[in-house]
Amino acid sequence: MSTTTDGRSARWEAHRRSRRRELVESALHSIRTHGATVGMDEIATTAGTSKTVFYRHFSDRAGLYRAVAERVDELILRDVGKVVGQSLRDTDLTELDEEPRQLIAAAIEAYLALVERDPEVYRFIVSAPLVGADRTGNAAEVAADTTTKIARQMGDLIAAALVARGSDPAPAKVWGLSLVGMVRAAADAWLDGQLGDLGRPALTEQLTDLAWAGARTAWRPRS
Repeated sequence: MSTTTDGRSARWEAHRRSRRRELVESALHSIRTHGATVGMDEIATTAGTSKTVFYRHFSDRAGLYRAVAERVDELILRDVGKVVGQSLRDTDLTELDEEPRQLIAAAIEAYLALVERDPEVYRFIVSAPLVGADRTGNAAEVAADTTTKIARQMGDLIAAALVARGSDPAPAKVWGLSLVGMVRAAADAWLDGQLGDLGRPALTEQLTDLAWAGARTAWRPRS
């Protein structure tokens, strides 16, 4: 009896996870279609279901927002990891002093690529309008979770590169936080048209120049 019950519980849990993933993907589609300020009614209609179903799986708007943010985290970190990983594979950090600059450029490029490719989803994540409409949610706090996760991942990647270079990895955490904060501020202004007709390659280059100007001083090998 216990084995049967456990089997049913496992199948139900797998079904629940699958359904949550479907609802998150549908929510992303709705955001892309209706914009970052999409409401729960539009999200539910896109999914062909009701708000009650969403609340059953995510508790409230904040729960759905977090689930969508986690999915976007995966996409950003996948892209950053892929691009930076390729940069690390193509670069001998133990021999070339200037090559680590490519690591920073690759990370910035991956972040900006998401902004350019999926602007409404990006706006939805950083401004959290869905959560802001919910009295139980703290939009700023929830939106900060995504930035923190990306910064942590960036810090880990930078630390690995510093170690490979024979340098002290201690600055990596601060660099990760600072790099993501700087890029996010520039990305927000870029997305809002405050930077004129500046293209992604030029913005990537400018941000890389700024970040590398500070990072290169700590990239010297330990004696």
